Amino acid sequence: MAEAKLLSIQQIAEHNTAKDLWIVVDGQVWDLAEFAPAHPGGIGSKSSLNVIVYFYSSTSVTHLSVILQYAGRDASQPYNEVHAPSLLTKTLTSSKLIGTLDTSAISDPWAKPPPQHNPLVQLKNERPPLFTLLSTHDFESVAEKTLAPKTWAFYSSAATDLVTHRANQSFFDRIWFRPRVLRNIRTRDTRARIMGQEVELPIMCSPAAMAKLVHPDGEKAIAMGCRSKGIIQCVSTNASFPIDEIASSLSPSQNGPSPLFFQLYVSKTRSASEALLRQVWSLGIRTVFLTVDSPLAGKREADERVRMDDDQQGIPMMTGVGKPLNDKRGGGLGRITGSFIDEGLDWNDLPWLKKHWKGRIVLKGIMCAQDATRAAEEGLDGIVLSNHGGRNLDTSPPAILILLDLHRNAPHVFDKLEVYVDGGIRRGTDILKAICLGATAVSLGRPFLYSLNYGTEGVEYLIDMLKDELSVAMALVGITSLDEAHPGLVNTNDVDYLVPTTEGHPYARKRTRPLKARM
Repeated sequence: MAEAKLLSIQQIAEHNTAKDLWIVVDGQVWDLAEFAPAHPGGIGSKSSLNVIVYFYSSTSVTHLSVILQYAGRDASQPYNEVHAPSLLTKTLTSSKLIGTLDTSAISDPWAKPPPQHNPLVQLKNERPPLFTLLSTHDFESVAEKTLAPKTWAFYSSAATDLVTHRANQSFFDRIWFRPRVLRNIRTRDTRARIMGQEVELPIMCSPAAMAKLVHPDGEKAIAMGCRSKGIIQCVSTNASFPIDEIASSLSPSQNGPSPLFFQLYVSKTRSASEALLRQVWSLGIRTVFLTVDSPLAGKREADERVRMDDDQQGIPMMTGVGKPLNDKRGGGLGRITGSFIDEGLDWNDLPWLKKHWKGRIVLKGIMCAQDATRAAEEGLDGIVLSNHGGRNLDTSPPAILILLDLHRNAPHVFDKLEVYVDGGIRRGTDILKAICLGATAVSLGRPFLYSLNYGTEGVEYLIDMLKDELSVAMALVGITSLDEAHPGLVNTNDVDYLVPTTEGHPYARKRTRPLKARM
């Protein structure tokens, strides 16, 4: 081989496109125009910089975007971080070695590495483009920075020390998959059935109060997003629009069931709840979720600390029984708006509900196997294992742990009613873990509210994101249909010791001592 010629930085810099691409590695100048499109992360025949979608990091493989980023420049540092020195000489023919770098005239601009990113200019309270969001956590981060302080405080807050709120998510992380390999997973089907209704994936939008705080279209925007993506929205009694307006915002169903369920808080004025149920029935809705874990609101300190602005006070609710206003204790929306709820509701009131509602009934807020058994005995259609997002009783059990409680102490309920898990679901893997452990479906609340920050488009984007994550998780676990999910695909050993083994305490006993009269 002839002696390699010296090349100046000006000569090298001229070759800086995908079709004419030189880079310098350890002082040697290489022609990568033919190599780059075939490199891991390459994009075939597409050569425009506009199609670059990867960002480089020192822990990732070198993608085509990185090669183009260093086109006409010295790429020694990023190359050597992830490749052996001999890779280029073994991979490329000698004809691709153009020459060596003339180091006698290296300038400061040449020595300075190119920028790793070209971030979008973003104001402090400005939402980034929707396409830049990659997870439910991204939606939450944007919501924290862009929602009104009171809105963020209301939706993100949880009870007292937030123990249950954190556990809802962290307990999913303590359950491990047991994947099966060498399975044909070319096509996957994420469809499921909820209350006999086929849905595109096993998730529901949980009921949440006053979504108009996030977006002017509130629950209407959520309804349209859920409808377009083939999932069910459960509308709250405390929605910011009347249920008939939310239902009318959807295009008429093609002889199919309503894409809406309704969540009921029973009012102290029973006639008001009865009238509301009649209205819901007239709209074609046939499933009611009776919330049973919230006879009153928990102490949500973050919500109390932030008082409502003038434009937030007086936001109407569907109930029509009152409007949120600050009081001497603070601005806790959950506490103030729930003042109409009947704290005396008990199991003996179920006949009253069945009298005024002929459709399906689901109890939302079951937290132990004993109440799940009672729900099955009462002939109900489903239960939601939920601690209200950790917003009421702190240190109540995380939702996924309640599911294991049912398996150990009341397995028969799975044969008698549908079981949903609500609390802590943030990933497609969380959805799949719940399904593997016998849940019919899961329900998400906060992620939908945070996605509503972008209107209907944000809701649709969130659903697509979760569907993609679920499909990938199914493939990597080794199944192609949710019907193939089973408990053997997960390992719960890290939390099994926390699952109750008896109805009562395993060893502590209540002692009753008579009070002694004072002498």
